[in-house]
Amino acid sequence: MEATLWVPAVLILIGMVGIVLPVIPGLLLCLAAVFLWALDTKATLGWFVFGVCAVLYLAGLALQYAVPGRRLREAGVRRSTLVLAVLLAIVGFFVIPVVGALVGFVLGIYLVELGHSQNRAAAWTSTKAALKAVFLSIGIELLAALAIAVTWVVGVLVSRA
Repeated sequence: MEATLWVPAVLILIGMVGIVLPVIPGLLLCLAAVFLWALDTKATLGWFVFGVCAVLYLAGLALQYAVPGRRLREAGVRRSTLVLAVLLAIVGFFVIPVVGALVGFVLGIYLVELGHSQNRAAAWTSTKAALKAVFLSIGIELLAALAIAVTWVVGVLVSRA
């Protein structure tokens, strides 16, 4: 296999891993891999495939923020709670290697909601709703990355025919 195929393939795989382990912008890396392939093909098909992948990328981003956000509002989780939870996730990322961001995020939501409601059960309910939203967001991003990967593979197969 030539480098013009395996480099984008590896980048797409790394991007998908980066979605699950949010260290790198995984979905953007998947799109960048297709862009590199399109640059190398120097053909209309390559740019068409990249255009389709760019639309999939934008749709994935839009859904990633719209759907979980709506569910959080329905569950009564405030934006200020999420902002503070993200700040604690950043702190947790540096304090506890590997899992610190997740621990900080969960702890942040729980503590902020506990401060608002003064009720442990209500705080835990909000925390569970936020975690479900985070996992839904990751799932949407993974589906978008998978759609980009499949589109790229189809483009490679058509270009080889």
